[in-house]
Amino acid sequence: MDAAEAIRELTELSSQIEFAVVLGADGSVLASTQEDFAKATALASSTLELVAAAFDLNTQRLEVTRVEVELEDGALFVLRDSGRTIAATTGPDPTSGLVVYDLRTCLQGIAEEPKKKRRTARKAKEDSE
Repeated sequence: MDAAEAIRELTELSSQIEFAVVLGADGSVLASTQEDFAKATALASSTLELVAAAFDLNTQRLEVTRVEVELEDGALFVLRDSGRTIAATTGPDPTSGLVVYDLRTCLQGIAEEPKKKRRTARKAKEDSE
């Protein structure tokens, strides 16, 4: 499925997620639960900054695959897999394991870009006469 379908399915399954955005490997917004492009872009930008900050704190310089920030009025979850990133906000006291599971399932449900089929040359028909 594509990113828009996957994020639609995510919001149907997870009542805890208030706002989510899926980013491509280049940081561009692939899909969002928000129709407001400015809000989706703002969350995407914040997500990339948060991942960069987490990477800077990482002494082993390993790829950042998950970041979770809990605040009094809600939480922000970020997961990265297969070159894509998903970020989601929740209300207060989310069930972290369930939210992470739902986000991971969403990311994994996004199909790879379909590979273009290679055309093969047709064999010339031989005259049977």
